[in-house]
Amino acid sequence: MADPIEDLRAAALPLLTDPDLLRTYRRDEADLCDAGAPLAVVRPRSTAEVAAAVRVAARHRLPVVPQGARTGLAGGANAVDGALVVSLTAMNGIVEIDPGERLAVVQAGVVNAELRRAAAGHGLTYPPDPGSWESSTIGGNVATNAGGMCCVKYGVTAEYVLGLVVVLADGSVLHCGRRTAKGVAGYDLTRLFVGSEGTLGIITEVTVRLRPQAGASRTLVAVFPALAAAGAAVSAITAAGLTPSLLELLDRTFLRAIEAYRPMGLDTDAAAMLLAASDNGPGADGDVEAMAAHCRAAGAAEVYVAGDAVEAEALLAARRLAHPALERLAAQAFPGGNGVTIIDDLAVPRARLVELIEGIAAIGSAHGVLVAVVGHAGDGNLHPNILVDRADPSSVERGRVVFDEIMRLGLALGGTCTGEHGVGLLKRDWLAAEIGPVGMRVHRAVKAALDPAGILNPGKVFY
Repeated sequence: MADPIEDLRAAALPLLTDPDLLRTYRRDEADLCDAGAPLAVVRPRSTAEVAAAVRVAARHRLPVVPQGARTGLAGGANAVDGALVVSLTAMNGIVEIDPGERLAVVQAGVVNAELRRAAAGHGLTYPPDPGSWESSTIGGNVATNAGGMCCVKYGVTAEYVLGLVVVLADGSVLHCGRRTAKGVAGYDLTRLFVGSEGTLGIITEVTVRLRPQAGASRTLVAVFPALAAAGAAVSAITAAGLTPSLLELLDRTFLRAIEAYRPMGLDTDAAAMLLAASDNGPGADGDVEAMAAHCRAAGAAEVYVAGDAVEAEALLAARRLAHPALERLAAQAFPGGNGVTIIDDLAVPRARLVELIEGIAAIGSAHGVLVAVVGHAGDGNLHPNILVDRADPSSVERGRVVFDEIMRLGLALGGTCTGEHGVGLLKRDWLAAEIGPVGMRVHRAVKAALDPAGILNPGKVFY
């Protein structure tokens, strides 16, 4: 059989084989997840080139790992040894924006924020806004069913995907979904591929639903002397039937990390801060007043309403700095800059949020491990960040124990092992625990039907 590299070159595909360049495509942003050495990286510019690359891989039984911007936090884009990595970042064209139908057609490599800005030119918006929205791609967002800070009101990526173009494991091209406002023909294959993390096919083009831009927004900040009090405020706000467009929680560790990373006068003595907003136009003032009252009743030490949009955007920018700020803190916290974070992502019913918050604190304390908490509290989705010393095996092991105990607690509270980051490599065991043997059998049956040779993103989501 011919050499696969020769076959890829014969197909005139944009190919990288230099070992130094290949190393930069080994992994996403998940710490402590295994990553292999790819055989080659192809950077296609069209669906036809993706299909050609997959046909070569299928002929040679090469594992194929799709990648977007590699901002994922679960190891879902990590290469495996000998894989053909298909990097979709060069497929960055906005094919169409249709204001009348309120939809856009984009290639998989379009950056989330670029689509948002393009839609704004038509008085529309694409709501899903993961923390990495300035760098993460729509294809990656769809593959992981990414969330974001506005999910409490607007939902996750799946709710905006109307149609897909997908390259299957044999190199054939599937068009699924629709452009119409309604449509129920056949199985919902579009939803099947959303969140499949590249294990069933490679998404190359996405048709997304757009919405009219929101009305005028108001934003508030509430600081609390106890983390559980902030959780109680969240529960009260949601139980009251209010619909915030944003309801985010940051604990003291995150507040201090952000303030050290980019000083902006955050209260670093507070146990927790809630960032809440309403984009309800004329009703926003009343919404914010009601949320402020619930925060005070739950024990907030201070509640502050942003004076204008500039101030509100600065507060939102602070929340978006949470991940890089904690990365810097972790690097500084241990000798030699070996500190890393194991980033968790679980969601529980909002009525159980206080139990989750208190349980996380107890688990970290019991094992002597610092766990910083940030998250989309309004939809019960928290991100406990477990700080460990990569150079100290006992620290890493304690961190893994804490991770598992937090996951166990989340499931016991009626939650799920991932709210938005996906399963990847990090949570395969916990997916199995959550969905059970029958669920796993169905997952494996779907995988076998669409990828009988098992070449697409092998080892991800389940074993």
